[in-house]
Amino acid sequence: MMRFKPVLLLVAAVLAAGCSGIPRRERDQEQLERYLQYAKPPVDHISLLGRTDNWQSLSPTQLMLWVNVNDAYLVTVSPPCDNLQFANRIAVTQTANTISSRFDAVLVKHWRCQITEIRPVDYLQLRRDERAERARQQPSPR
Repeated sequence: MMRFKPVLLLVAAVLAAGCSGIPRRERDQEQLERYLQYAKPPVDHISLLGRTDNWQSLSPTQLMLWVNVNDAYLVTVSPPCDNLQFANRIAVTQTANTISSRFDAVLVKHWRCQITEIRPVDYLQLRRDERAERARQQPSPR
């Protein structure tokens, strides 16, 4: 039995890796569609008071960028932007605490991905709507 344990672990790892890409892609697409429902018209730049707070890859050319807990932006970069969907870390160029479309870029490993569009997302409303949706799905107490 001890001889087969490493083989079983290897088979389990290969199966898990093979299946993990499909749900992630679908989840990312669902998230992107949800954010697009709350996205406003594009803006030329974002003003920062410090550094960015968080980010989430959504596609090979799109990511959500939070500048604080409530202010989120849907950022589109020009292709190719290799490994954006699989990056653990990114950096965003800025000048004088401002991120500008068509001037600044998202840095992913050795790639400089030019920002082509920045769209504010009404993230507070999105969260309110998600809470209301969860409340509607809860069974009513009897």
